[in-house]
Amino acid sequence: MAKHPKFYFSLRSPYSWLAFHDLLRDAPDVADAIDWAPFWEPDEGTDRELRARGEAFPYVAMSRAKHLYVLQDVARLAAARGLSVTWPVDREPVWEVPHLGYLVALREGLGREYVAEVCAARWQHGRDICDRATVADIAARLGLDAAEVSGAADDPDLRARGVELLVDVCRDGVFGVPFFVHRFTRFWGVDRLPEFVAHVRSKLAPAGALPEPVAHPPSSDAGHAGGCG
Repeated sequence: MAKHPKFYFSLRSPYSWLAFHDLLRDAPDVADAIDWAPFWEPDEGTDRELRARGEAFPYVAMSRAKHLYVLQDVARLAAARGLSVTWPVDREPVWEVPHLGYLVALREGLGREYVAEVCAARWQHGRDICDRATVADIAARLGLDAAEVSGAADDPDLRARGVELLVDVCRDGVFGVPFFVHRFTRFWGVDRLPEFVAHVRSKLAPAGALPEPVAHPPSSDAGHAGGCG
């Protein structure tokens, strides 16, 4: 059970990209007050460690019909935000590569910047974010150690931390992303972001935990339960 408000995102997910965009545009105060937690499909090694902990990653492969719908839906939602999409092609992806790289960036205080760069690379430029050269290029642009970030999936300590994060995914009942959770309250999908923002402000603002919210224009998306696994 997440005791602190948490935003589960995946660098694979287009809906996570849109939620990231909307969160920073419409609720930077909340973005600063919550925990950001990565979600990714584990490789064999990570999956083996999860099962040794008595957990099974909650992922169901997407049907062809849903995949075709997502292509149309994301293009529509992105256009409403003034964004364009260039769809990537994933060939034998290892999602630990970009997601454990995020942990290095987070440690250096550049987690959010890393997410922004990786999302842009994947969804706006169609790049392969599981390619270590892509991750190294992003790290270098952010002033991070390119070898350390791109090689994060080879680091035993980061691997172990990744297992702990995916254990949290299982225990928080996260079945898709973007997913927002605070104690027993859960929201799934980009269209639930405004409700999560209101929840966080109502719970934390009285204690003085949030700065004054910045006024932003309302989201142009008012009705789609955008989320994927």
